[in-house]
Amino acid sequence: MLRSAGIPGSEEVYHGENEIMIPVLSSRRASELPVDEVASILQGDLHNGLKNCEISRRRTYHGWNEFEINEDEPLWKKYISQFKNPLIILLLASAVISVIMQQLDDAVSITVAIIIVVTVAFVQEYRSEKSLEELSKLVPPECHCVREGRVEHLLARELVPGDTVCLTVGDKVPADLRLFEVVDISIDESSLTGETSPCSKSTSPQPTSTNGDLTSRNNIAFMGTLVRCGRAKGIVVGTGENSEFGEVFKMMQAEEAPKTPLQKSMDLLGKQLSLYSFGIIGVIMLVGWLQGKRILDMFTIGVSLAVAAIPEGLPIVVTVTLALGVMRMVKKRAIVKKLPIVETLGCCNVICSDKTGTLTKNEMTVTHIYTSDGQHAEVTGVGYNRHGEVVMDGEVIHGFSKSSISKMVEVGCVCNDAVIRIDALMGKPTEGALIALAMKMGLEGLQQDYIRRAEYPFTSEQKWMAVKCVHKTQQDKAEIYFMKGAHEQVIRFCSSYSSHSQTLPLTQQQKELYQQEEKYMGTAGLRVLALASGPELGQLTFLGLVGMIDPPKSGVKEAVAALINAGVVIKMVTGDSQETAVAIATRLGLYSKGSQTLSGEELDSMDIQQLSQIAPKIAVFYRSSPRHKLKIIKSLQNNGAVVAMTGDGVNDAVALKAADIGVAMGQTGTDVCKEAADMILVDDDFKTIMSAIEEGKGIYNNIKNFVRFQLSTSIAALTLISLATLMNFPNPLNAMQILWINIIMDGPPAQSLGVEPVDKDVIRQPPRNVTDSILTRSLIVKILVSSLTIVSGTLFVFWRELQDNVITPRDTTMTFTCFVFFDMFNAWSSRSQTKSVFEIGLCSNRMFCYAVLGSIMGQLLVIYFPPLQRVFQTESLSILDLLFLVGLTSSVCIVSEIMKSLERRKEKIPKQSKSFLDV
Repeated sequence: MLRSAGIPGSEEVYHGENEIMIPVLSSRRASELPVDEVASILQGDLHNGLKNCEISRRRTYHGWNEFEINEDEPLWKKYISQFKNPLIILLLASAVISVIMQQLDDAVSITVAIIIVVTVAFVQEYRSEKSLEELSKLVPPECHCVREGRVEHLLARELVPGDTVCLTVGDKVPADLRLFEVVDISIDESSLTGETSPCSKSTSPQPTSTNGDLTSRNNIAFMGTLVRCGRAKGIVVGTGENSEFGEVFKMMQAEEAPKTPLQKSMDLLGKQLSLYSFGIIGVIMLVGWLQGKRILDMFTIGVSLAVAAIPEGLPIVVTVTLALGVMRMVKKRAIVKKLPIVETLGCCNVICSDKTGTLTKNEMTVTHIYTSDGQHAEVTGVGYNRHGEVVMDGEVIHGFSKSSISKMVEVGCVCNDAVIRIDALMGKPTEGALIALAMKMGLEGLQQDYIRRAEYPFTSEQKWMAVKCVHKTQQDKAEIYFMKGAHEQVIRFCSSYSSHSQTLPLTQQQKELYQQEEKYMGTAGLRVLALASGPELGQLTFLGLVGMIDPPKSGVKEAVAALINAGVVIKMVTGDSQETAVAIATRLGLYSKGSQTLSGEELDSMDIQQLSQIAPKIAVFYRSSPRHKLKIIKSLQNNGAVVAMTGDGVNDAVALKAADIGVAMGQTGTDVCKEAADMILVDDDFKTIMSAIEEGKGIYNNIKNFVRFQLSTSIAALTLISLATLMNFPNPLNAMQILWINIIMDGPPAQSLGVEPVDKDVIRQPPRNVTDSILTRSLIVKILVSSLTIVSGTLFVFWRELQDNVITPRDTTMTFTCFVFFDMFNAWSSRSQTKSVFEIGLCSNRMFCYAVLGSIMGQLLVIYFPPLQRVFQTESLSILDLLFLVGLTSSVCIVSEIMKSLERRKEKIPKQSKSFLDV
């Protein structure tokens, strides 16, 4: 048995009475050791596998090959957690004080409001979680494992360190494996490293000097990656959280999700309202005490007014508005996991987007063809399908209409092992791109026209592949070779080139011309393949070059342009090479002359502070690992940016959780990625982010509209009652009338402001500053002006009716109705902070129209319906009284419209909004 002193990089754990060692080995250490030594450390048998008794013993220690996601909280705990909102706590305190002061009607109304708020929020978040569960019901990963000399088909979760696993095309690697047998295997590691090119694997040990990041470990197959072609066998060195995949998962679990800007704004508003409430109590108690009144009486009045001042409808409107936003987002194919998240994008000023699978489709596509006679053709379409065309000089090329191109397509199609079935690739991405090219020209059948006599497979050393074939209908004729590969290798086997259907000798000058073209295509970020055919290797005819890339998804460029115009800075963060990253960024409009790039290696040498200084100037971060992405997010947040991060791979998970809003891809996204994200794009459409930003800004505007209405009404009611109390005037409103006003203030008209349709111009507004309170200077001025108008008008009516110094039912009815009508016109003008009610449409918000109509009908019933007259102590008013009140109360709407008009005039001179780039 091995002892602990001998094996650096491994841990030895003693278990049970006999202290039998259970070994653990890191992927880095396993890659540096010979296979036999790895098997010895792990006490495994490469060919016969582990015995069943040994598997049970190892699983007792290592556990299942899966991740322990924190157990779901019970439903009652999730419900209780909704009460942590500062405004809810403030309302609870108000309800308790109301009970102590024996104001049971207030206590009941506040309690009902609280229950509505927390229930709506709980139900919506629960529904989002259920939607997410449905989305993540994937087929559990399976694998082929050798145990007791037999190959068994079992679930990947059953693997333990030391197991022997067999891999073949299309398999998802079930654990970290040290490979000991490979046959032309190529593994797509983009979900873990961000590298788009599949990685060819070998079995030889990795020298310590070159064993850097994950991409350098050529003898390790990492958990969660995909076998593109070939086959292999490997011994399990890491399972579950001990795998490289697990390291990312642990980083993600340790990362705290930041508070959303809306939560911060609501916290601040709650504190401000608490402060104002205590201020009111203090001032009224002080004035009353100076007037010689009983301190306890003044305390009772002060507390009542403070409770009335707290807008219990605000949390309801915020919650309902967010819930409606979430429901609208579901229709746009986006699942939002937490209610406040949908608003956060409204103030997002930086989006850090992963490239592979997010901005691009993660499907190699031929985009450019250069024929040996110097002609260029462009190829449209994206992915492994027949959608697209080959265009040369404005003419669409199909079939054999252009022999110089059809010959190239023939070589790419015949010298190929890939198969595309129902738009899904089985094989290498580069070969899939060539098959897709043939499909676009209607030539994919050429693959079946030849019988393959011999094959020279591609290796990373020789960098070319060739096949020797004979045509099915001409089997008596000479065999022909088809070759594809790196230009510098293929050209060595060529003695001639094709020019306008003629074969000409290949001169040095012609070689240099092709080399120059190959370099030009390479600097554009294209992966370049050369194609040739001929009777013998060494006597091939050079046919041309094809350039391929993982191109942007359709619609992404337009979405990026719209976001940039809206003041959002987009940065590409990828594990890919500089050339490829810059090429895609340039196509999308993210990178232009003068833009800067930064590599993961350069990033390693900086601390957060140094990175914070240069991060705003960087357009593309390339060769980035999960830790780099996290560092980038933190440095941008350090500058005060609100950062959204999009991604689909395991390597994005940590940054998704650390970002202010993490956006995962629903179709291509890994489970760990969806777990970390705040929002999931069901159909992987980057354009949906633009809709979310629109929703976020619209939601915030609606909340501001409601705050304006409710606070102006609250302040007016407070001021009216306070003035009457402090100046020993008769009370202009009785208790039931105040309760009715409170119902309207928090009821349907107020609530319907939260469902105002999103203004189409909202996307053009720059992201809001998260440090700004909802109560901006402009909003406070509007609130105070509206309050002053309402108080002045209501006091005027009260003074006009009170000529005989005796309070009569008519006096309070006129004052009461005046205040209610003021409320309705105030709500009407609060529908937009910048646009006239005629501009947004009088009836564009039907819910609001019904709410106002219902409130007016209710008020008329209170005035004219005898049973309600007795309850509210009112009397009937004449039609002239009503017309007088409508004319007077419409003044609040007129004053508001004048203020909006003045604001619009001031803003006619466009101000340069400060971009995050200037920070």
